[in-house]
Amino acid sequence: MSDTPTNDELQPPSHGVVVHAPNGDVIRYDPSGLILRLSDKVIEDIALRLGQRPVSPGAAQPDQADAATEVDAEAALAGVDAWDIRQEGPWLRFSARMPGEQGVRGFRKPVSGGDILADSPGAVLGILGLGGPRAALATPRPPAFPPHIVAPADDIGAVGHAGIEAAQKTDRLEHLREVTHEALVAETMLYWQLEKYEPLPLFVTRVETDGSATAKDLAKGQAAENLLIAAENLRDAALTMGRKPRLLAVCLDYALEDTSSDATAFRDGMLALMDRLETGLWHRGYDKPLFVARFESGLPDVAPAAALDGQWELSWNHGDHKLIHSAPAYMFALDAFDRPTEDARVQMAEMTAAAIAAGPDWRCPTLFLAEREAGAPEVIRVIAQGAGELVIDPDDLLGAGDAAGFHLTGDTSDAQIMNVEIAPDDPQAVLVHCDRAPEGPDLRLAYACGAEAHGGRNTGALRDTWWLDSRTDTRLYRWALPAHLPIQRGRA
Repeated sequence: MSDTPTNDELQPPSHGVVVHAPNGDVIRYDPSGLILRLSDKVIEDIALRLGQRPVSPGAAQPDQADAATEVDAEAALAGVDAWDIRQEGPWLRFSARMPGEQGVRGFRKPVSGGDILADSPGAVLGILGLGGPRAALATPRPPAFPPHIVAPADDIGAVGHAGIEAAQKTDRLEHLREVTHEALVAETMLYWQLEKYEPLPLFVTRVETDGSATAKDLAKGQAAENLLIAAENLRDAALTMGRKPRLLAVCLDYALEDTSSDATAFRDGMLALMDRLETGLWHRGYDKPLFVARFESGLPDVAPAAALDGQWELSWNHGDHKLIHSAPAYMFALDAFDRPTEDARVQMAEMTAAAIAAGPDWRCPTLFLAEREAGAPEVIRVIAQGAGELVIDPDDLLGAGDAAGFHLTGDTSDAQIMNVEIAPDDPQAVLVHCDRAPEGPDLRLAYACGAEAHGGRNTGALRDTWWLDSRTDTRLYRWALPAHLPIQRGRA
């Protein structure tokens, strides 16, 4: 293959960043030209210089406020245990005792009709999701905080349009009839806020899915466009309340559905997806989003190898995208149909919530390099990187076996792993001891993936020292991500 660049490769990229600040991109460009993002203070200053009265984001224009029909507030809230009812423009605001865990607090309801919403201080927070059909899994119950966890009022609910049609644009919000992963993440965060006696925000959630066969197709599909419409609806709904919108995270749930030919194709497809979402969100007034994904290892002989290796590449090679993996999927229990149990879905949400709270600093232990020890070819040193010291779980909580979830592939010498330990000279390295030096032209070391999983399922015992007590009466740990590493010869 020639190394000479083609004419297309010599062309400048069609999208890019000219000036970047700690809170996001300031000047970007696309085929239409330069895009400048200004702060609210600058906009207000420009308005003053033009002799116009600045209007705060989401504030009703005078004609809108005057046009709001005066209603019988008590009649509009018939059947609601409400008091201190007052009409403010197009909204009824009041205190009430409503179903849910939130207790007695302030609420609001559109004068023209609609669902009762939490009248929370601060920004309206968004947690949006995108993925394949598995991402649409939902529990048919309302959230534990019904007025605090809502969706765009298009009568679709928490799960979106399945890529079949375009989403509607609306500035209204409605209650959920079911809880998806994103809704459970919001529920987790509200429980944490309640325990700390801190404000309970209003969350807007929505997951959009389609049946794309590859990550490249997902990046071009209707589900991605519908997610951007959901972000626009979040923005417009927040502005009608005089609040600012804030997108906490975009949850990505797409791996096991992928049929890409190799790991690079999967990785590039996911990068293209994040590029598209970042550009679309930028045009709708959002900063660079935080992408959160679980690392799927799948079942032995079933999971696509390209997607597994592609996830590993994304874990350390995702360009300037803010991508983090909240947890490896092997830590969550499955039911008889190989779907996460109800407790596991709560635990998934708790890990995602913890990852969002930590932001880009969150890091599950990630294995990067496997090489023979100098002078001891039967010992394989695995170099890792994590947020804390590594631990081989002493209780083997996930049933990984004596090899802690490691096994050899491509070995022709019939070598067996005898022991796994944290390296005495490096808390971020693991030593895998074999009974003889493994050999083979395609010799690799697998962790928590591959067809030779212990007990019929991919799992592992490597983690760091972080932990979280779950609402399911289980202690959650930050386990290492699966990996399938070529074994290098090592330094002499």
